[in-house]
Amino acid sequence: MIGGTGTISSAITRQLAESGHELWLLNRGTRKQEVPGSVKQVIADIDDTDSVLAGLAGETFDAVCEFIGFVPEQVERDIRLFRGRTRQYVYISSASAYAKPVRSPYITEGTALANPHWQYSRNKIACEELLMREYRDNGFPVTIVRPSHTYCERGVPVSIHGPKGSWPVLKRMLEGKPVLVHGDGSSLWTLTWNEDFARGFIGLLGNPKAIGEAFQIMSDEQLTWDQIYECVGQALAAASPSAASSCSAVFPPRLYHVASDFLAAVCPADYDLEGNLIGDKAATVIFDCTKLKRAVPGFQATTRFDEGVRRCVNYILAHPELQVEDPEFDQWCDKVIEAQEQAKKMI
Repeated sequence: MIGGTGTISSAITRQLAESGHELWLLNRGTRKQEVPGSVKQVIADIDDTDSVLAGLAGETFDAVCEFIGFVPEQVERDIRLFRGRTRQYVYISSASAYAKPVRSPYITEGTALANPHWQYSRNKIACEELLMREYRDNGFPVTIVRPSHTYCERGVPVSIHGPKGSWPVLKRMLEGKPVLVHGDGSSLWTLTWNEDFARGFIGLLGNPKAIGEAFQIMSDEQLTWDQIYECVGQALAAASPSAASSCSAVFPPRLYHVASDFLAAVCPADYDLEGNLIGDKAATVIFDCTKLKRAVPGFQATTRFDEGVRRCVNYILAHPELQVEDPEFDQWCDKVIEAQEQAKKMI
């Protein structure tokens, strides 16, 4: 696994290790203390080909899984490194690559790929096209996986946040301040707990039905964004009073709706809300995982969002290092709300 310690891949690493598989991780070692002891770690920069080849020591692999490949040049590097050395190359793409604007909310692996709003998604599309060409022309054994919004205990999934993550949104809720929600809060979204994702992903490894194919892996649960934020507020309200002793948790949370295109137009560049909202989270999408379930019989995501987010909130409240303040984001939220309130008074 190239990566192996991120939001999605950490659960896969744990489950493969617990099942007794021989697992290697190739990464820079920033979270090496969290890796199970049975896992072999190759600490190297993947772009340093000589170090990588020395670390792999001539080994061949049943599968190579790429979690941190974002541009075609990185995929081309992987093809050079692993051609003839793996029976399967699994590339983590993104469901944000599906065509925007959405022509139908029902999304299958056959839905067209095109996203004029997000360079990240266009790069993923280019990587997919390169890999499928390599499969058709040279037999490179690729499998493409398209996750959507997958989350773990380290961060609460929200649609609007600054570069320092979700804690500032939770803090606003705890302080009883209004929280920005894009649109009218009624668009549908799917959130997938990383351990559920991992079971579907592992079912594709070594699976002959997976070569040359693309699969999306998600929960079957759809929620409106208002419901998502209400679940977050409910989890905060139910948290231990001692953990939230400095704040007064409020439920239901104060949700403040603002048009997605306005948010994208007025946000700082590093929030990239044109990509994150208009190119992804603002669209109602309902993912059909029939193809995955045919290839991996018995797969089912079992973690409801209200259960998963409760784990997230409890974990974050118990780990102060994850409670990263972002006063600039907080001030921006207040400015957006004030501007809209002033506009109401002027009309």
